Amino acid sequence: MTAALDSDIDVVLVSPPFGAQSLGIAYFQAMLTLARQSVPDAKATAMLDCGDAPGLALAALFAGVEMVRLSADQDMLERLDQIARSLPGKIVDQRPHNILDLAGHANPLMAARHWLNQTGSQE
Repeated sequence: MTAALDSDIDVVLVSPPFGAQSLGIAYFQAMLTLARQSVPDAKATAMLDCGDAPGLALAALFAGVEMVRLSADQDMLERLDQIARSLPGKIVDQRPHNILDLAGHANPLMAARHWLNQTGSQE
């Protein structure tokens, strides 16, 4: 979040694949709350990956998750999209193709700054 603020770039904070199942909705939201409190001026949207679980996707939307990724047939995606439109959330069926995973980086802030400067200049 600090790197995003320093670079003045909006970022999407993406859970791991099947993050709703492995982390849980409340834990994911608690992590986001801490990140946003740490860097309140950074511009970030959150995406929780719900795998192929429409029930979890619906629960995440009602819990206030901004963006939910779901692998489902078109009919299910359209039904959940109709619900999402009445909430502050959004349903998507693809993960972003350009993701930085900071796990294992000795200096995550430096890695994030470098990555944002590289990807931000490509837009």
